Amino acid sequence: MQKAGLLPSVCSQAWRSLRMASSGMSRPHPLANKVALVTASTDGIGLAIARRLAQDGAHVVVSSRKQQNVDRAVATLQEEGLSVTGTVCHVGKAEDRERLVATLWMEKANEESIKELLRIKRIGKPEECAGIVSFLCSEDASYISGETMVVAGGASSRL
Repeated sequence: MQKAGLLPSVCSQAWRSLRMASSGMSRPHPLANKVALVTASTDGIGLAIARRLAQDGAHVVVSSRKQQNVDRAVATLQEEGLSVTGTVCHVGKAEDRERLVATLWMEKANEESIKELLRIKRIGKPEECAGIVSFLCSEDASYISGETMVVAGGASSRL
């Protein structure tokens, strides 16, 4: 009977460890002495990822196509006491950027139909993607290889 009582305790400890690692709570600076170059990182998910990596101890280089966006993001993150620099950088092809802009899926008119289609209650926040990226960059994930991690709020995903 005593062995059966150990299982919930062990599972609880494992879950707590995983949550702490993914939220950055396990160690104060798991990315200390690392440099992270984050493209398209002056807004949205990219900015959230840059912030989280810097909070976890990395020196972060943010980038964007426009200098004013880089300057704004660097100033914002440095005001938070984070180690950040930035540079202008064009990434990708023109036709890819145009196709991305022509997709507008985050418009409020489409948001409800997307939530219904994906059977989710809300659209995720950029910060909800940042924790897993930081975890995967840390030594805590050094033994992970060849995995696909879906941050989709429970929506099904296919690759």
